[in-house]
Amino acid sequence: MLAPEQEPLSSSKPIKYGELIVLGYNGSLPNGDRGRRRSRFALFKRPKANGVKPSTVHSTCSPQTAKAISNKNQHSVSYTLSRAQTVVVEYAHDSTTDMFQIGRSTESPIDFVVMDTVPGCHGRGDTLSSQSTISRFACRIVCQRAPPYTARIYAAGFDSSKSIFLGEKAAKWWCADSQMDGLTTNGILVMRPRHGFTCESKPGSWREISVCGNVFTLRETRSAQKPGKLVENECHELVDGTFLDLCGATLLWRSAEGLSRTPTPKHLELLRRELNAARPQCPVGLHTLAFPSLERSSSPEQQPWAYLSCGHVHGQHCWRGSAEEDGSRSGEELGLEPGERECPLCRSRGLYVPLKLGRESALYLDAAPPTHALNPCGHVCSERTAAFWSRLLLPHGAHGFSPACPFCMRPLARHRRSVRLIFQGPLD
Repeated sequence: MLAPEQEPLSSSKPIKYGELIVLGYNGSLPNGDRGRRRSRFALFKRPKANGVKPSTVHSTCSPQTAKAISNKNQHSVSYTLSRAQTVVVEYAHDSTTDMFQIGRSTESPIDFVVMDTVPGCHGRGDTLSSQSTISRFACRIVCQRAPPYTARIYAAGFDSSKSIFLGEKAAKWWCADSQMDGLTTNGILVMRPRHGFTCESKPGSWREISVCGNVFTLRETRSAQKPGKLVENECHELVDGTFLDLCGATLLWRSAEGLSRTPTPKHLELLRRELNAARPQCPVGLHTLAFPSLERSSSPEQQPWAYLSCGHVHGQHCWRGSAEEDGSRSGEELGLEPGERECPLCRSRGLYVPLKLGRESALYLDAAPPTHALNPCGHVCSERTAAFWSRLLLPHGAHGFSPACPFCMRPLARHRRSVRLIFQGPLD
């Protein structure tokens, strides 16, 4: 059962297991949230359990026999060892769990359709990419239907024929319990921050999750055939603040309990109004600045801008920059780099960008006022929220890790990843 961000109204409130937030969209997809294609997904207890669990293992199947087994009206995972041998693990119904599947495919078994994230919240929108590195059936989350409603993550999802196929080149192996296990092509990475998703949170180590839910260190490269080392003292349980990376999009898991302690969109709107009520002024144009509401866009004159080298907030103006039209010296004559400006208050030099409020409330670590801007995108959030995301290394596709803004996924600056904003109060 797919549910939107807002829970349906009913006499008995449905049980929510948690929510998945896709990083980089700041609360909404470019072309709007529709159906199974959304920036934020809620997992509710299903009317009827649809979970499955491993049962019979067929270890000496020929490819023909494996095909016959997989055609049965039940779930199965096929591991191709060679052209002559395939191991098939049949899965039986599990009345104690609910299963939710995530992937790029728009086929019906996928509950949450996730496309590659374009940094900056712009671009392809709902278009499918032929070059996508996200698997069509990327992973599945299995939630216990009874308290404490534990959620667990597994690599790979079942397709329309209720099958998972790991080809001959996929990493696979026999486990000590006589079960077969393996990894998907680009893998499903998970990171559980230390101390949960709180003001004390610190980034943890990135791990890879197998088809059976075992935890491994990262492979040498994202698609290497040799798996990392088994991490026996870690499990695949999703705790509040767990990150899931699908190699092209990164998701944040927020538990229902964690969300109850998170600032709501209404609270963020209240903070926005309080910020505007202070009537911040542009020191150059001497006019009042204002952050727009979600429904309105601000006029160019009211749009707050900031110098990211010092944090001084202004309106848009042409003071000492390459775009100035007042006949004064150009940015080149001042020795400024392309895109740099000189702050008229303190003469520091750096990027000069428009400020935008971070609107996805689930990405905040606290309910403090928005006082800091991330560099270089200019998204504004609380101090502790900015500090956490500045320290966190997120997967950059299949090409390594780097800190990025959670609201737009633009990579953060190598030095000074966030800056405290300095507002000029009204002269009266």
